[in-house]
Amino acid sequence: MSELFNEQIRKLLDGRNFATVATLNRDGGPHTSLVWIAREGDTVLFSTTAGRQKGRNLARDPRVSLTVFDTANPYRTVDIRGTAELIEDPEKALPHELSQKYLGEDPPPEPEEVLRLIARVTPQKVTGFHI
Repeated sequence: MSELFNEQIRKLLDGRNFATVATLNRDGGPHTSLVWIAREGDTVLFSTTAGRQKGRNLARDPRVSLTVFDTANPYRTVDIRGTAELIEDPEKALPHELSQKYLGEDPPPEPEEVLRLIARVTPQKVTGFHI
């Protein structure tokens, strides 16, 4: 199987660039939010909690869209459409990894009762744009 992410896309996903995540509300309307991301092979990871709207939406309907833009050149983007698998993250490891990547420090502590989830996005369509 060929790689879905070419070198330019991997560099964009591995950089300190933000992603806009779009999920589907119960009524079919879009819900968007800005997230930090990590790449694992040809998948994209982001963290959420079970109680947040995007977490509830993905638990009900795994279809997702991500748009990532280069903060140094916003005309360099990638759009990723696919499905998300939700994985429990009881150690809250991904938020720590992402906080180190984006801020260079650990995140503030969260209450133990907060259920962190890793959303692992498996792409079905990847489209890059560059000027």
